Amino acid sequence: QVQLVESGGGLVQAGGSLRLSCAASGRTFSNYAIGWFRQAPGKEREFVAAISWRGATTDYADSVKGRFTISRDNAKNAASLQMNSLKPEDAATYYCAARNRASPTSVAQLYDFWGQGTRVTVAS
Repeated sequence: QVQLVESGGGLVQAGGSLRLSCAASGRTFSNYAIGWFRQAPGKEREFVAAISWRGATTDYADSVKGRFTISRDNAKNAASLQMNSLKPEDAATYYCAARNRASPTSVAQLYDFWGQGTRVTVAS
């Protein structure tokens, strides 16, 4: 089992920045690829970004490329999502997820463990 706890959400003005964190405990964090997903009210969950277990490979949704950066620190059992130039359409609850594989994926069903989420609100 891997336990994931997200933090860093909040209210930000459009154009602003937030940094989300995902703290992991349980199994060896470096054995898991990490993904970030988001879900807005009334919408389906969607992929945001993912990173391989050693951090060498990243993947982003087209909607966040160039604005969001995913990273991880295996020594600290943590991953982060730096979000810049935020738009109102980025408002959602953001979830961190882990899969016991080396490679990242945008497919939510392939992740084994999920956090409870952290809410991001973007004021226009």
